[in-house]
Amino acid sequence: MSEKLNVEDIFASKVFTLGKMKERLPRSTYKEIKQLMDQGGELSLETADVVAKAMKDWAMENGATHYTHWFQPLTGITAEKHDAFVSHPDEEGKMIMEFSGKELIKGEPDASSFPSGGLRATFEARGYTAWDITSPAFLKEDATGVILCIPTAFCSYTGEALDKKTLLRSMEAISQQALRIVRLFGNTGATKVVASVGPEQEYFLVDREKYLQREDLIFSGRTLFGAPAPKGQELEDHYFGTIRERVGSYMKDLNVELWKLGVTAKTQHNEVAPAQHELAPIYETANIAVDHNQLVMETMKKVAGRHGMTCLLHEKPFAGMNGSGKHNNWSLGTDNGVNLLDPGDTPNENIQFLLVLACIMKAVDTHADLLRQSASDVGNDHRLGGNEAPPAIISMFLGEQLEDVVKQLIETGEAAHLIEGGKLETGVSTLPDFEKDATDRNRTSPFAFTGNKFEFRTVGSADSIASPNTTLNAIVAEAFCEAADILEKADNFELAVHDLIKEYMTKHQRIMFNGDGYAHEWIAEAERRGLPNIKSMVEAASTLTTDKSIRLFERFGIFTRAELESREEITYETYAKTINIEALTMIDMAGKKYIPAVIRYTRSLADTVIAVKEAGVDASVQTELLDSVTVRLSAAKAALDKLKKAVETAAAMEDVKAQAFYYKDTVKTVMEELRTPIDELEMMVDKSVWPVPGYGELTFEV
Repeated sequence: MSEKLNVEDIFASKVFTLGKMKERLPRSTYKEIKQLMDQGGELSLETADVVAKAMKDWAMENGATHYTHWFQPLTGITAEKHDAFVSHPDEEGKMIMEFSGKELIKGEPDASSFPSGGLRATFEARGYTAWDITSPAFLKEDATGVILCIPTAFCSYTGEALDKKTLLRSMEAISQQALRIVRLFGNTGATKVVASVGPEQEYFLVDREKYLQREDLIFSGRTLFGAPAPKGQELEDHYFGTIRERVGSYMKDLNVELWKLGVTAKTQHNEVAPAQHELAPIYETANIAVDHNQLVMETMKKVAGRHGMTCLLHEKPFAGMNGSGKHNNWSLGTDNGVNLLDPGDTPNENIQFLLVLACIMKAVDTHADLLRQSASDVGNDHRLGGNEAPPAIISMFLGEQLEDVVKQLIETGEAAHLIEGGKLETGVSTLPDFEKDATDRNRTSPFAFTGNKFEFRTVGSADSIASPNTTLNAIVAEAFCEAADILEKADNFELAVHDLIKEYMTKHQRIMFNGDGYAHEWIAEAERRGLPNIKSMVEAASTLTTDKSIRLFERFGIFTRAELESREEITYETYAKTINIEALTMIDMAGKKYIPAVIRYTRSLADTVIAVKEAGVDASVQTELLDSVTVRLSAAKAALDKLKKAVETAAAMEDVKAQAFYYKDTVKTVMEELRTPIDELEMMVDKSVWPVPGYGELTFEV
């Protein structure tokens, strides 16, 4: 019998929570910290010293010897530099353990080696990390020891943001503008509006021994070669299926680690593809949700290693099987308990909700290109548009009930009736009948309304959720601002708000789509409506620096033009470097593993053909197999040579945008030309000869 686990006791045990602050800080200091968290402001050095000492004492009581400013540079992952609490020994040689308010508030990592998109030259090394007081400090424990991690923002010496914490700027923007909306409806008690997020995290688990035999998984996170196994996901028997013992043991340990870190891991299950799983947390403030999602991904990888497995977070680790996404559930609520996306029982009469909905329709339609860009990364290009994930075309699903309300408002200016859900009769006397929702769900929609929130399903599994939420907050803040500008000046508010709802819904109704996003007809329909269809990461990059985008982000102080231009350049650089690594890995594997293995196999086949013929019997089967293998071996060698030349050409290009497009249009095409004959050879060559584990071994032998 395993020990009983008391989740209440371990939850947030590794977090310097408000509760721990309240216990350890003087009342006046705690009050000042709480006020700064809620309302902003500047922390005095005296207060910082008090907090730093309390934080250090708590950390050391829990075994910590070092601290780090934990930040999220534009690599998409986290960064940390560890410093010990040790100071100069005293006169008697006794070590003094210190941690000052200055060290808490500000750090100084080297900024030169992180992506900056031209904002910093290589020789300009200075950068700063600044304590994000809204996200609690926590302890990380592994072979390095116990480290006190202090969430921080990262900026250059000249002040440009070099990280993902620009989300905080967007949160302030949407709070300020949403407050203007709720004030119009008489809510004077709210002091801020908070964006909350619940990111569902999909992932794959593979056996670590087999993983280490595949350079493509090691270097790129996905299989660059691989023939399908006899069985994949056709029977859909893995989805919500019984969790295997080994995986269940992993999930149990993962939950414990996350709960200790204050992450509200709630749901776990098998996903559609074999070896694919999902974890979902409870909603949190967007800023903390971003930090926690980074911790989720880090912890998934760390715990997998303890169980002899590797966690794959790439959006498409296996061709022909479902990839992984990160459904970003986003909502808005006031600090006095009002969910702005809750339609209530009668959404057709809920004017505040209808105005919020109209504004979001406007925001998503106006900035569909920017929203698409916010969820773009290299791996997601393999996933979006397949029959497993939302299409690259951004649209909104509202469901039958809300869509009907919108259509009534567009046609007549009022919604007189409401589609009801009715009762679902089970037909079994021992099972209860129950009220069903008025609206079904639509898993093919990129941006779907799901009761009291929007689910942005386009986000990739390996990506930080900071960018999509920064963009979501910004575009909706703009729509709220423009609506408030009109309504605050209106002589007759009731008439003005009805007119504005109808105007926004009429003008932006093209963004609504309740049908099958996988259907080919939708592509043509979206084009007819004028909706953008941005198919790749590199095509999406330029949306960052359109006049429309620059106006949006500068208006609310989220990004400057220079910061946006730098992020566009980083996108091109990231894409080019990633595809280059994949291409070089394919060259290495094909030249050193696959082709030599097949050559050895053909030699064996040729010897067999000769032996059979000398025996005076029919050798046609062996000869036919030898011919088929040789044809594909020749095609693989020709494609390998072609890929080498394409990579050399790409490497010589100096213009980063042109280089990125060359990798997309040319190098990736040649990579597929190399993959095709080698995958075909895998289906023909003796399994004992094949140099790496195949799809069946990787996905079913976990």
